[in-house]
Amino acid sequence: MLDAELLRRDFPILRQQVNGKPLVYLDNAATTQKPLAVLDASRRYYEEQNANIHRGAHTLARLATEAYEAARRTVADHLKASSPDEIIYTSGCTDSINLVAISLGRSRLIGQGDVILISTLEHHSNIVPWQMLCDLTGATLEIIPCHEDGSLDQNAYASLLEKGPKLVAFNWISNAFGTVNPVVEMTAKAKAAGALVLIDAAQATPHLEIDVQAIGADFLAFSGHKVYAPTGIGALWGKREVLESIPPYRGGGEMIKEVTFAKTTYNDLPFKFEAGTPNIEGTIALGAALDYVNSIGIEAIHDHEDHLIRAAEAALAEIDGIHFYGPSDRAGALSFSIKGIHHYDLGTLLDQMGIAVRTGHHCCQPLMARFGMTGTTRASFALYNTMEDVEALAKATRKAAVMLG
Repeated sequence: MLDAELLRRDFPILRQQVNGKPLVYLDNAATTQKPLAVLDASRRYYEEQNANIHRGAHTLARLATEAYEAARRTVADHLKASSPDEIIYTSGCTDSINLVAISLGRSRLIGQGDVILISTLEHHSNIVPWQMLCDLTGATLEIIPCHEDGSLDQNAYASLLEKGPKLVAFNWISNAFGTVNPVVEMTAKAKAAGALVLIDAAQATPHLEIDVQAIGADFLAFSGHKVYAPTGIGALWGKREVLESIPPYRGGGEMIKEVTFAKTTYNDLPFKFEAGTPNIEGTIALGAALDYVNSIGIEAIHDHEDHLIRAAEAALAEIDGIHFYGPSDRAGALSFSIKGIHHYDLGTLLDQMGIAVRTGHHCCQPLMARFGMTGTTRASFALYNTMEDVEALAKATRKAAVMLG
């Protein structure tokens, strides 16, 4: 069993009080807190290794480059990629998805009359880039509907695949509802229909084991700050042959082999997609974060969080008028509403009692519209959350419901 109380010592921010109450941080789907191992990696880089990478012959440049590329190997190992060359550093999941969308548009692999297929459960970052690509190319965006329990309609998905989409993009875990999509099965069906497949793994990375080769998709994207790393760093994994077939989406230093005023020759993978000076410190800290997670074990983390979510649902279910969203086998997040109470008012009162949750549409406005609401209250869990956090959430929510009812 995971000892969350012991692990909490690694997270200095959790020791503080908010509004005179011990902080109960349950907004992990928005961003996770950072352990000392990550904070130390960031500080050590600036204190001991700070230099630009790949270009310098001096010692600091060599040390920084070695640490940067070691982190790439860590990411590749974590995702079970066939090579570190398939790992492209980005600023996060949103940047990764935009990279694919822009590069596909420039490659003309997506064109007039083509179909791009996404789901109702998507975050705006897996909607808007495809809308922009459709506007640019004349492609059409189709949507996989979801059932009342927040799971995707797989029969409708099969029917939509008959339209022969060029690209299918969907999340592994819904950030709004915690729905866990069957990515292996959905990917196999999309590949059988001849589509490229992109998986938004922003929410899956901190909770589930990932094996990109077993999944069979063409792209997988995630953000570091969802998995205990700093903000502003993330990665895109792509199959080598697919990455080699599409052009870079940004130009500048590092992504070139040779430049003349007449012509530029692009660099090999992964550098072809990494123009300019990167977030070196963030990349090294991302490697430290994944090392930290793996030292604990992703399966142990998942089991711990699953226990907390189920306990939280059971405790909150006692409140009159409460409604939960998403299937019962959700992961990472528990999203709910209470009849007659606005989610923002509830979140504000919970904050006054030291409970940090997220309220609103969670960057999923089309999903909220599907259920006829403007937003929910979402409690989302991490490896450092405890049963005491669950009890505090339930107690504070019951009190707030009485005050607002």
